[in-house]
Amino acid sequence: MPVLAAREVGFAYRGGPAVLEEVSVAVTAGRSLALVGESGAGKTTLLRLLLGLARPTSGQVLFDGAELAPRDPAFLRAVQPVFQDPYSSLDPRQRVGRIVSEPLRSMGLLAPGSRAAKRAEAAERVAEALDSVGLPADAARRYPHEFSGGQRQRIAIARAIVCRPRVLLADEPVSALDVSTRVRVVELLGTLGASHGLTVVVVSHDLSVVAALCAETAVIEHGRVVEQGRTADVLGSPAHPYTRRLIESVPRLSRAARLR
Repeated sequence: MPVLAAREVGFAYRGGPAVLEEVSVAVTAGRSLALVGESGAGKTTLLRLLLGLARPTSGQVLFDGAELAPRDPAFLRAVQPVFQDPYSSLDPRQRVGRIVSEPLRSMGLLAPGSRAAKRAEAAERVAEALDSVGLPADAARRYPHEFSGGQRQRIAIARAIVCRPRVLLADEPVSALDVSTRVRVVELLGTLGASHGLTVVVVSHDLSVVAALCAETAVIEHGRVVEQGRTADVLGSPAHPYTRRLIESVPRLSRAARLR
């Protein structure tokens, strides 16, 4: 059974045209999924539906086989987001330790006990999460502006994994970073998938990120899924003209696909 699934989902903003039409995708544990397409295709809208930040106008979004209830504590623990811009997604007034521990406090995930015991547990969990993303424990005492863009995205990822979720939903997680930093963050996401049992869902227009990170790919054009399957098949032997155009727009990926 998929962890998350969209079944024939449609979505339109009030008074506007359809943004998504009859979209069906499934997020299977251990099989990271990419949602790809040009700007305006509907990728981020679909991610918002999977996060429970918007409700479909038709169809269903399912979590563990049941209709998604966005405020369900089990869903909130199991599915965590990572946003595109590490510069705006972290509160500059808070120390990193406070930022990373926020999900533990807001979801009541700390063990019952005294205030001191809870602080100690939170500090231990924060240190564990920071270590998982390659940052030292003393980063918890610093502020976001003291870190580079790549380090800030690592902090955002630490905040997402501190509650030990099953699925990470990432919206263009490396698009605001320079090329060398992108590579390191993509490698980190892949490592976390293997070491923490995380299933990653990535919205991206960067097909090199998709090829490196995701086992499955769904290609979205004008709010419809036009092709989906194993990433090696979708990118190596695309069946739909739109997918072929996407690949041909990336010269290195196009040559690599032809050489397979």
